[in-house]
Amino acid sequence: MFTLKTEQWVPKPLPDVFAFFANPQNLRAITPPKLDFRIVKAPAMLQAGSLIDYRLRVRGIQFSWQSEISVWEPTRRFVDIQRRGPYRSWSHEHTFQEQAGGTLTKDSVEYNVLGGQWVQRLFVARELEKIFNYRRDRLREIFG
Repeated sequence: MFTLKTEQWVPKPLPDVFAFFANPQNLRAITPPKLDFRIVKAPAMLQAGSLIDYRLRVRGIQFSWQSEISVWEPTRRFVDIQRRGPYRSWSHEHTFQEQAGGTLTKDSVEYNVLGGQWVQRLFVARELEKIFNYRRDRLREIFG
């Protein structure tokens, strides 16, 4: 298993930040355009058991991905897990905490890839870093 952890403070109230992440339509706004991210099917708002089907393109290869919201604790945290997709396994915990007049958001992703450590080191780690850097920049633009 591999792990990616990030955190970012945004100058907005916790309820507003959580509501942004609870709306699956906002995923496209924080995903790099080169991934050609498209939601195929999703509920209007997330909750435990919600399924999100989407497509994306990585290095020219199109993937279908299905995520399930396995944990849902409004304004505190939620976890999405891959049910179907390009990873052997994927679990992404999003946490939210009031801090200094804004909200601290944290991401913890545990995942495994086909091809193991070599594929991770040569391809996946760099791609994920770029994706989460883009996300950080977009969140800064959206929330100020």
